[in-house]
Amino acid sequence: MKAIILREAGGVESLLTTDIEKPQINKSEVLVEVKAISVNPVDFKVRGAEPILNMIYGEERPAILGWDISGVVVKKGSEVNNFEIGDRVFGMINFVGKGKAYAEYVAAPADQLAKIPREVTFYSAAASTLAALTALQVLQDKIKPNDRVLIHAGSGGVGHFAIQIAKSMGAFVITTSSTKNKELVLSFGADQHIDYQKQAFEKTISNVDFVFDMFNGDVLFKSIQIAKEGGTVISIPTPDFAEEIKALAKEKNVILQFHMVQSNGNDMQTIAGLLENGAIKPHISKAFSFDEMRKAHEQLESGRTVGKVIVTL
Repeated sequence: MKAIILREAGGVESLLTTDIEKPQINKSEVLVEVKAISVNPVDFKVRGAEPILNMIYGEERPAILGWDISGVVVKKGSEVNNFEIGDRVFGMINFVGKGKAYAEYVAAPADQLAKIPREVTFYSAAASTLAALTALQVLQDKIKPNDRVLIHAGSGGVGHFAIQIAKSMGAFVITTSSTKNKELVLSFGADQHIDYQKQAFEKTISNVDFVFDMFNGDVLFKSIQIAKEGGTVISIPTPDFAEEIKALAKEKNVILQFHMVQSNGNDMQTIAGLLENGAIKPHISKAFSFDEMRKAHEQLESGRTVGKVIVTL
């Protein structure tokens, strides 16, 4: 089968296409013929940094990157009862670990996948994996109808799903983006838009029930400032919060938490339901062929991606 491998960390030129043997599956896995892959910022961060690559893959080389897939089950393990040969499936597999998604066939734990709804394409399904899971896991069980929710970077991969999911939960959604993406984020369901280039959000809004932070640092500090007493701020970049940030959260009685997305088949089934009923729809800004994986990485590294980038097979 064709796969994209990494012998060492580096630039996009380190991504090499080659032929390798199909993976073997264990009794709790399925073999998926991959139809589409979602590429995320974590992909190029792992590709470009030897310490991160070593943390995930150890001494295993060549490494195969990637975690987000959609495709068709072509083989299943003896203990797999929830999928059959021919099922269309999608999911974020083995995160954080050796996902090995950059390949024509992937061995995937069955309990990390869900069936793709009938009317949903492989492309939309692949786009609705890591980013959608992150948004769902941050928001579920934490907001209620009519809560005032601030979602930073609403035009991004995670942000555009978070807007839609929060709206499906009945929240009043405020989001930040540039002016050029204002109409887009409003189309996702945002009730209020703040142009971060022209407006200081901390001077524009206050008394917010819940903040979804994508940045840490100064943005996180200011997000705590505008959260109401007893409100919640969840941040996803890093668990390392500055002392002044933790002190402010304590002073204001604001719940401050870090969240790292987890592979979870039950949550993927929830996402499948949201896709099926139209509550969420991924915005795919760029689609590349498998042979254009380097271009997909360059697109993400540009920092100008709206919504999601996918790679098709």
